[in-house]
Amino acid sequence: MLGDMGLNWEPDILGEGYRCLTLDLGEDDEGPLAATLVGFTPDPVAERPGERLRRTLRGLLPGTRRDPEPVHAVIYVHGWADYFFHTELAEFFAGHGMSFYALDLRKYGRSLREGQTEGFVNDLSEYDADLEAAMAAVRLDLRNRLGPQVPVRISLMAHSTGGLVASLWAHRNPGRIEALILNSPWLELRGSSMVRGAAAGLLEPLARMRPKARLVLPELDFYWRSISREADGEWDPHPVWKPRMSFPVRAGWITAVLAGHAQVAKGLDIQVPILLLASARSTIAAKWTPDMTETDSVLDVSAMVQRGLLLGPEVTVFRFDGALHDVLLSARPVRELVYTRMGRWLDGFIPRP
Repeated sequence: MLGDMGLNWEPDILGEGYRCLTLDLGEDDEGPLAATLVGFTPDPVAERPGERLRRTLRGLLPGTRRDPEPVHAVIYVHGWADYFFHTELAEFFAGHGMSFYALDLRKYGRSLREGQTEGFVNDLSEYDADLEAAMAAVRLDLRNRLGPQVPVRISLMAHSTGGLVASLWAHRNPGRIEALILNSPWLELRGSSMVRGAAAGLLEPLARMRPKARLVLPELDFYWRSISREADGEWDPHPVWKPRMSFPVRAGWITAVLAGHAQVAKGLDIQVPILLLASARSTIAAKWTPDMTETDSVLDVSAMVQRGLLLGPEVTVFRFDGALHDVLLSARPVRELVYTRMGRWLDGFIPRP
């Protein structure tokens, strides 16, 4: 999948400094499966005069050889009907001294192939293969670039449904990551656990017999309006990878999500520092309102925060006035505050090299 020594990186659509790698995941009933890893490699800072010579001498002189210091990397995982395009985020982590990567999961974004059912899985644990392949590629990439003995430490950052996927994976795989950062994670159905239980019971027979059956739900473009430059936002989302009306909701997929919510409600045991970023308020309505340009118009942030406290023993919650569902797509003043506070948190748990 990754080759013995090399990785077949290609230029990415985001332009200079960005590259992408296709991760082979085998096949399913719709054909070949792949995930896509995006890497950000900023222009290196020129070394001070004589630094390379000094580094070489330190390695040759008796008593000066030291074990290599670890390099910290972060892998970002997107949400539902989404893909990675957050160049500001990549630059933020690079500025913190961390190597940045992002993962477009199977059947999303760069990984979506013709004839595939967008975003569909029957069980969220299917994404384990995507995450494992990405982590293996990150380690190989960094060791190819920095040396085979360099210790690699990996953290995860994830948004919305990706936050649910990453949380469940971290719970099942203790000791694999250094930290978990969640950007408005989808940890509970809107309403309550009783609503979730009733919905799961009604959907289970359909999900078992016709997992790809499309549910008839209202098609709303409120979130798209809040982020797109064509309406009230500041961004240019890809029309296929992040469509105006989102992806169709399938019975098997939503049942898998509800099962994930049920696991979270029982409590997880993620033994690493967790940071949860969310808007201060939600606006859930059947008609467009200007409040949707400065609130979470997708999820109930109160339920989100309550469930977030069940993820592990060390959870920090930052809520931001004026933030959207994806806090990193909020208005610039809000984003600047998000990055400032996230940087302070990282300074405490993953100090800059």
